[in-house]
Amino acid sequence: MTANNFKKVLVPLDGSTYSEKALKRACEFVDAFNSEIILIYVIEKSIPINLLDRKEYLEILRKFGTKVLDKSKTDLSKKGMSAKIFLKEGNIVNEIEKLAKKEKCDLIVVGNKGLGSVARFLLGSVSNKISQSSSCSVLIVK
Repeated sequence: MTANNFKKVLVPLDGSTYSEKALKRACEFVDAFNSEIILIYVIEKSIPINLLDRKEYLEILRKFGTKVLDKSKTDLSKKGMSAKIFLKEGNIVNEIEKLAKKEKCDLIVVGNKGLGSVARFLLGSVSNKISQSSSCSVLIVK
């Protein structure tokens, strides 16, 4: 393994402890390989919503996603690291894949769980889908 194997590391975040663990592990790669780190939060728009107005629901998710990204970026800056951040809307796996290709990422570091059990049942495991479809290496952190 050479130092240039992991120039760009993408970390999908969702606010869960699993994605926080993934970010910590990604920091190890950044340190070891002098990598660039990219953070993404994807707002899943395909979940049917009956309780709230769709606009209100999406606005709540945008605020939450921004909070998650800002907190992670602040945590990284305390470690002397900087990150590109992206807030996207759409299918979680598709948006992660599109960004990984666009940014030419060498590695995606993702937590093995994240969403609640109901959403996971509806959407399937995001980490599993990423590992199956990704054009780059994927590290699933437990």
